[in-house]
Amino acid sequence: MIRLLIAAPSAVSRAGLEAVAAANPNFSVAGSYPDLSTVDELRPDVVLASLPLEDLTPAPAIVLLSDDPQAAWTPEALRSGVRAVLPSTASPAEILAAVEAAAAGLAVIDPQELDALLAAGARGHPDGVQSLTPREMEVLRMMAEGAANKAIAWKLDISEHTVKYHVASIMAKLNAGSRTEAVTTGIRRGLILI
Repeated sequence: MIRLLIAAPSAVSRAGLEAVAAANPNFSVAGSYPDLSTVDELRPDVVLASLPLEDLTPAPAIVLLSDDPQAAWTPEALRSGVRAVLPSTASPAEILAAVEAAAAGLAVIDPQELDALLAAGARGHPDGVQSLTPREMEVLRMMAEGAANKAIAWKLDISEHTVKYHVASIMAKLNAGSRTEAVTTGIRRGLILI
């Protein structure tokens, strides 16, 4: 049973989200509130929120409904526990699937939003890390999945020598001494979503 806390400033929104949650027998609504002030007391598995970003407080896993999903994927939101950002117009099925995924420890992102985030991440960071090319971003994501050079070469239909070149370039740009350090740096910098 997934314990769900619903947070939305509007009573009508909360009622609608409660109805969506009631459609799944695996969900138990622990409470429905206009904010997240009770999150520590209720200890839900997932928070389903329709709140502005500035009103988020740390929670185990947050599924956020937003009018601007791309803008909601910020480092601060991720640190607060956001694991899924859906448009406010998401269907009940999409919301339920996102809650289940968040409860399982997964992150959910719309493919169009993912492309925009990856493009933004590839542009580099103000702290001196050089930007990665789109191909290097692909290789870094596969490295994070634990894929060896041979598997990366096969998936991207490139030579293993080219993969080694990309890995070396990634490590240099991220100032990493190993593949593990490159992946860790990529996660910390928001280049890889886990």
